[in-house]
Amino acid sequence: MITTLSIIMGTIMTMSSSNWLMAWIGLELNMLAVLPVISKPKTTRASEATTKYFLTQAVASAMMLLASTINAWQTGNWDILELKNKFSTTIMALSLMMKMGAAPLHFWLPEVLQGTTLQTALLITTWQKLAPITLMYMISNNIQPAILMSMGILSMIIGGLGGVNQTQLRKTMAYSSINNLGWTIMIMALSPNMAIMNISIYIITTTPIFLMMTNTSTKTLQNLSTAWTTCTTTTFSIALLMLSTSGLPPFTGFMPKMLILNELITQNLATLATMAIMTSLISLLFYLRIAYLTMMLTSPMTTPSLTKWRTQNQKSPLTTMMIPTALFITHLIPAIPY
Repeated sequence: MITTLSIIMGTIMTMSSSNWLMAWIGLELNMLAVLPVISKPKTTRASEATTKYFLTQAVASAMMLLASTINAWQTGNWDILELKNKFSTTIMALSLMMKMGAAPLHFWLPEVLQGTTLQTALLITTWQKLAPITLMYMISNNIQPAILMSMGILSMIIGGLGGVNQTQLRKTMAYSSINNLGWTIMIMALSPNMAIMNISIYIITTTPIFLMMTNTSTKTLQNLSTAWTTCTTTTFSIALLMLSTSGLPPFTGFMPKMLILNELITQNLATLATMAIMTSLISLLFYLRIAYLTMMLTSPMTTPSLTKWRTQNQKSPLTTMMIPTALFITHLIPAIPY
C-alpha cells in the first residue's frame, strides 16, 4: 500500500506542481517507489532490470536538476513555464525523453521490460509516462521544434525496426511504446493537445493488451500462438488490439495518427508526414505478424509444441470494459478539442 501510494502521489505531485524543485521531488519519489516493484521477482534478470532503471532515471533526474538550476541562475525563476534559456530547454527535453524511454535515449526500456513481470511492464509503459509527458507539455512552447521533430522521427524509426525481429512480447511492446512516443513527441511541437490525445489513446489501447497477456501468462509469440486452447476470445481480442495500436482503420488507433498527419500537411510539412507514414508501415509489419500468428494460423499439433489446458479463466471486469473502448471509440475522437 505504501509503494502504491508513493507511485500515485509522486506522479500527481509532478503533474500538479508549477515549480521545478517540486516536480523533481515528485519524480524522485515515484522512481524510488517503483524500484521495489521491479525487483519483486527474486531473479537475476529482475535485479539487473532494477539497476538499469535506477541508473537511467537517476541520470535523467540529474540532467533535469542541472537544466532547472541553470535556468534559475540565468532568470532567477524556478517556475516551470519560465524555462527561457535555450541550453536549459534542450537539456530538459533530453532528460524527459530519457525518463519516458524515447529514442535516442531508449536503450533501457526493452531490457527493463524484459526483466520484469507483465504487470510491472504495464506500469512502466503507461503510468510512468504521465509525469514526463505533462512536463514536456508545459514547456513545449519553449522547446525548439526541430529537436522535437527529429527525436520523434528517430523514435518512430527505431521503434519500428527494433520490434520487427522480436519474439518476446514484452520487448515488442517496449518498441511499440517507443514508436508511439515518436508520434507524440513529433506533434508536441505543433499541437500539444493532440500529443496528449495520442498518448491517452495509446494508454487506453495498451492497458487491455497487457491485462490479457497477464491473464493468459503469454510472454512469447509461441505462447500467443498456442493461447487459443486456453481462451479463444482473449486471443482474438489481443490480435484486434494490436491492429488498433498499429493505426489501422476502423479502429481507435487510426484517428490520432490521421489527425497528426493532417496537422503536419496543414503546416506544409509534407516530407515529415511522408516519413511518418513510411515508419508506421515498418511498425505495422510486426503488429500484423502477431495478428497473423494469432488469428490465421493453427498451432502445430506435434509433440514438441506445448499447448495449455483449457482451465477456468478469471475474467477481469476492467479488461472486459476496456476492450471495446480501445477498439471502437473512433466516432468520439472528432468531438475532442485539439
